[in-house]
Amino acid sequence: MSTHRFEFATAGRILFGVDMLAQAAPLVTELGTTALVVTGRNPARAQPLLDALRTSGVRVHLFSVAGEPTIAEAQQGAEQARATRCDVVIGFGGGAALDAAKAIAAFATNPGDPLDYLEVIGKAQPLRHPPLPCIAIPTTAGSGAEATRNAVLTSPEHRVKVSLRHIWLLPRAAIVDPALCVSLPPETTAASGMDALTQLIEAFLSTRANPLTDALCREAIPRAARALPRVVAHPDDLEARSAMSLASLFSGMALANAGLGAVHGFAAPIGGMFAAPHGAVCARLLPFVFEENARLLRAHEPTAPALARFAEVARMLTGRADATPEDGAAWLHALADELHIPPLRHYGIRPDDFPAIAERAAHASSMRTNPVALTQADRIAILTRAL
Repeated sequence: MSTHRFEFATAGRILFGVDMLAQAAPLVTELGTTALVVTGRNPARAQPLLDALRTSGVRVHLFSVAGEPTIAEAQQGAEQARATRCDVVIGFGGGAALDAAKAIAAFATNPGDPLDYLEVIGKAQPLRHPPLPCIAIPTTAGSGAEATRNAVLTSPEHRVKVSLRHIWLLPRAAIVDPALCVSLPPETTAASGMDALTQLIEAFLSTRANPLTDALCREAIPRAARALPRVVAHPDDLEARSAMSLASLFSGMALANAGLGAVHGFAAPIGGMFAAPHGAVCARLLPFVFEENARLLRAHEPTAPALARFAEVARMLTGRADATPEDGAAWLHALADELHIPPLRHYGIRPDDFPAIAERAAHASSMRTNPVALTQADRIAILTRAL
């Protein structure tokens, strides 16, 4: 990790706060006259936004994704945006809707084969043309996709999730209104919140961490640790919702500039191979990956500076000045139990699947910034404990 040379980029504008959704229509009218609004499986949640846009004279077209977006869905959305001459794309929903919106905005101005631009299964070429202006409005506190420079898409034929990645994918604006999360069911709040916490911890422990991302993580990890159990138990607690929305935003800003680690290295192939929600998979894996990373560092590099970072994470999580990495792992295990995070076998994953998952995880971009190199045996050991 270098503290002297780094890059930091994020959404062009960030509007944060309760009832900030009211700023969406004025912002859209600055960018265009015809909007494609990309939502999740329940477009009705976006009705207040749609009404406000139409009142402001914006022509509105809808595109919905029922789950995590596929490459074909992103292509379909781009075709609709071109056919209806949309000049702005709005993502309204969880991470899936935001990723779909960012990919649609890019494919709308970069026609041709998506595989030219996709990682892992494609050529990973840079985009040729700037995407349509994209506004991201998250309705969950988890993915941080409103502040990331990639869009995750599923390829069913390859059974893998891959990224479209470019600095141009950063949204033109992010509107983060914690009130939009109040209606979330507890299990969604828990899984998405654990995803945000995972992203903060992994960005902090990443080999590409830098002073700016460290500041974001140090601010947000303690907030998330205190607020997540509270907001699951009390969904209407706007103070806790605000803390989690801020943690999620900061997690996106941090991961976009520092990278992630093995939890997300595993989550990419698992999400492509099984009908397993990304946030829930990350929530299950986090305690085991944190524990194994710390154990391997202590065994093989006991003086490594990274080990001190594990202890710092433990202090932020537990609030104890004397906390060790082992205490941090225990705290994460206890939180996952408290939030009723299901084991991997809940999604049909079996030990026979471990070699393929572990091998695919080795090639995931997130695995490259894990604080310790994991062998195939290490990866299988983590999956075995998380089953």
